[in-house]
Amino acid sequence: MLIRIDPASGAPLFAQVAASVRAEIASGRARPGDRLPAAREVAASLGVNVHTVLRAYQQLRDEGLVDMRRGRGVVVTDAAGPLTDLAQDVRALVARAATLGFSPATLAALVQEAHA
Repeated sequence: MLIRIDPASGAPLFAQVAASVRAEIASGRARPGDRLPAAREVAASLGVNVHTVLRAYQQLRDEGLVDMRRGRGVVVTDAAGPLTDLAQDVRALVARAATLGFSPATLAALVQEAHA
């Protein structure tokens, strides 16, 4: 699993780690039952504090995407399946909007309006 951060970004590091894992799940590269790398391993590879990674994992746990258990580590839950399906639907919607000539900003506004 490839977890990335952008130190130049204004987003908090824990949010970037969580977003990177979420993207791995949405793309299908991380599936239900897969174990995430240990927080210490991720922290060492990214050059961040282990608590930063743990906070990201806790956020994903709060979203229901991962389960954290002593001795088992962090495991992707079955809730990841619908996220992967939703990501495919979004990609199809983006492709359709582009075909129809709508800008990303227009599409985003439509989605935001529908969500409200």
